[in-house]
Amino acid sequence: MKIMLVDDSRTIRNIQKNVLKQLGYEDIVEAEDGVIALAKFAETSPDLCLVDWNMPNMDGITLIRKIRETNKTVPLIMCTTEAEKTRVIEAIKAGVNNYIVKPFTVESLGEKINQTLSKAGAGA
Repeated sequence: MKIMLVDDSRTIRNIQKNVLKQLGYEDIVEAEDGVIALAKFAETSPDLCLVDWNMPNMDGITLIRKIRETNKTVPLIMCTTEAEKTRVIEAIKAGVNNYIVKPFTVESLGEKINQTLSKAGAGA
């Protein structure tokens, strides 16, 4: 299972990477903004993406819309500090499969990944 982490903060990506490794995921691709993520997405075909909302160059919501133009099935989880209901609804309309608010625990991220993958039909 290949997971793409998209976040402009190297610190956050490192934290997420450590959490994913604790959950048993080793194949991790990183991108620091949506532009880089879109290119890496095409190259690496990840099985799951964790996407931050607020990033330079291309934000997470735009990235999700762009991914959904060509790929309707890859599971996408928005990982963000944006917790307002309107933002959650906007993300869902853009095509995310799930939403988690930072900061999160190993358990809560693991739960979101398992929920998302089981709904998407790709067992964890």
